[in-house]
Amino acid sequence: MITVLSQKGGAGKSTLTMQLAGGLARAGRRVAIIDLDPQETSLRWAQSADPATPFPAHVVRLEGEPAGLHQQIKAARKGVDHVLLDCPPSIEHAATLAALDEADLALVPVVPSPADLWSTKGVERLILQVQAGRKGSARPLKAALVPNRVLRTNLAWDVLEVMRDFSLPVLGAGLSQRNAFAQSAVIGGSVYQLGRAAAEAAREVDKLVTEVLKLTGEKI
Repeated sequence: MITVLSQKGGAGKSTLTMQLAGGLARAGRRVAIIDLDPQETSLRWAQSADPATPFPAHVVRLEGEPAGLHQQIKAARKGVDHVLLDCPPSIEHAATLAALDEADLALVPVVPSPADLWSTKGVERLILQVQAGRKGSARPLKAALVPNRVLRTNLAWDVLEVMRDFSLPVLGAGLSQRNAFAQSAVIGGSVYQLGRAAAEAAREVDKLVTEVLKLTGEKI
């Protein structure tokens, strides 16, 4: 169970969720996504796909109240290898708290900017609390910060260095600010469907999938 969460909008939760799902599917994994965000970006993304080439993961919205998430996950897990939870942009939201409670792995997309770093501190505190509560349990919570929407500027590199001062580890892969990620949303797919024009973006997603599978303990 992989939960993608952040404290503020614009961090790229849905982009990370959908590209990761596309990469996992390309790696031979069967994937389902539950969209917990009231904006339903992941759901709308998948619905934009041509019926002849549907998005390579089954995407549904949260049905009912967050308290019922566990049962919906049980149903979604049938016949799939990974369930991804795309959370609302708030750590106070009941759906985010429920998704984190269900998670085996929490991924926090972080745009390398001062404002995003400040908001990430709150996410980190929440995750560390959950990790402490599960210490010694049969279901520990793994977590990582994921650089996202990275611009090739000196400020971005400086902020990425500051990220290493957090208690949570920084994933050894991230996503840059590329047109290919936005274009893939328009066609309801992932960057793998955009051909050579998105080759660099696809390589970034490949690296992301590799790092995530390492965290989950799976063979790549």
